[in-house]
Amino acid sequence: MRITSDPKKNRLTSDEKYISRCIEIAQNALGTAAPNPAVGAVIVYKNKIIGEGHTSAYGGPHAEVNAIQSVADTSLLTAATLYVTLEPCSHFGQTPPCADLIVKFGIPKIVIGLVDPHEKVAGNGIKKLTDAGCKVLTGILEKECREHHKRFLTFHEQKRPYIILKWAETLDGFIAPEKAKRATAAEPYWITSTYARQLVHQWRSQEQGILVGTNTVLEDNPKLNVRLWEGKNPLRIVLDRSLKIQEDRYVLDRSIPSLVLTEVADTSKYLDGIQYELIDFSKDIAQQICRILWKHKLTSVLIEGGAKTIQTFIDEELWDEARVFIGTTYFKIGTKAPSLSRSSIETKKIGVNALKIYRND
Repeated sequence: MRITSDPKKNRLTSDEKYISRCIEIAQNALGTAAPNPAVGAVIVYKNKIIGEGHTSAYGGPHAEVNAIQSVADTSLLTAATLYVTLEPCSHFGQTPPCADLIVKFGIPKIVIGLVDPHEKVAGNGIKKLTDAGCKVLTGILEKECREHHKRFLTFHEQKRPYIILKWAETLDGFIAPEKAKRATAAEPYWITSTYARQLVHQWRSQEQGILVGTNTVLEDNPKLNVRLWEGKNPLRIVLDRSLKIQEDRYVLDRSIPSLVLTEVADTSKYLDGIQYELIDFSKDIAQQICRILWKHKLTSVLIEGGAKTIQTFIDEELWDEARVFIGTTYFKIGTKAPSLSRSSIETKKIGVNALKIYRND
């Protein structure tokens, strides 16, 4: 993440520097903290960091708790400053309120990047701190904190997951080759390099869900797990209108949780150990999917294909970010890649492949 600085000084202020560090360590909580936000916290005493922490896996301690517990000499806290990317919570959830702990240890100053939009917090944490006599400063690197917390914010402000579209296409704009080029067995036809695929597995570890359509499962038989990176597997979400996918496919092997979206209401056709939800495939598919995933408390989902599934989200304007790899080969014929009517905001070199980033702002 790029951190902007004060143009007049051409460098970060002291407060910005420590909030920047909070954002940096908060990255470690992506994919594990959800549906809680991936918060980062830093404790500073006399211009020296004496404690750091990020949100633990869901159900565990929050960033502020971990940061306080990491301080060797807690007597210093009464003269220290706590920096945090998001407003400390003020309510009892899986854990006690962080604001109460901050007050208990007598931390006199709290610097916050972003006010929490969650209805159970939304300024109440700040009020609890100020009522206790703490000095509270907000809005430090707010734009950067919003970018980091984009999944949590989208979930609470728009009542849907943060949606990332991802695909790879050839130099001539195809996402898959003609059937004659494919192997007899159902397996992926790779357009990108191993290095690019490893990056995709890192992305998978950061999101709560990964979604594909029926044809992708039938033709590629993807595992949709995290193999080339250390991290948590996302929920596998599969569109299967008439339950055409057979039990021998990886997505139904029960090795990790899977959710099938179908219009088949006959539960006798459902497999044990697989979750099912009904949608109407004749209208607003993406909107229905978003409502279901919000109900399942998924703050983010990676849409990995195929072309028809991805285009559905594009056409319904239900996406936030697109990550498009460009390969080094030509197919000439095959399945055309999805179409985005906008320019990329950034292009990166990932080994031999180009990666184009799009935002739906």
